Amino acid sequence: MLFKQVFDLMKCKKHLTLDGLQDIVNIKASMNTEISLSAFPSTVPVIRPSVPLNNLIDPFWFSGFVTGDGCFSVSLKKSKSHKLGETVWLRFIVTQHIHDKDLINSFVNYFGCGKINYDSQAVYYVVQKLSDLTDIIIPFFDKYPIEGVKVKDLEDFKKVAKLMKSNAHLTKEGLEEIRKIVSGMNTLRK
Repeated sequence: MLFKQVFDLMKCKKHLTLDGLQDIVNIKASMNTEISLSAFPSTVPVIRPSVPLNNLIDPFWFSGFVTGDGCFSVSLKKSKSHKLGETVWLRFIVTQHIHDKDLINSFVNYFGCGKINYDSQAVYYVVQKLSDLTDIIIPFFDKYPIEGVKVKDLEDFKKVAKLMKSNAHLTKEGLEEIRKIVSGMNTLRK
């Protein structure tokens, strides 16, 4: 909506006037990315429009959303309470700017699992309970597939989940197999 307001101002050539340019800067100051206001000391951010949330999430939309803003994460962490000295963390995460907290909160209701984490700039939908991942999240993406390179990360994620479900991660061999899978996932993929 804010982008459209800027587009409409530019379409009417208002950006060619100082007042019109200030209107655009005021809109920009309300959008997700930070801007330096030193060049525009008169900036007053506009009120962000309220967008009602449709509680009926389309599953194909969600898959596309995850393709852009989701992560299938597998981590190995040191652990004194595990006999092999390491534990495996399997997490599905969707991240958005803090402005979209209502949207991210709706995912908990939609899936009936997971939790919400916040920091000063972002909100995270996180599912890390193995049974939720294997019984809800993975079957969802089997039915409503994602696209792009993230498919490979999901496939690796599924391999690790299967190993964990069979308790292979509690053996030295299983942990090494997981380590090998993790070494080629996400940003480590070649």
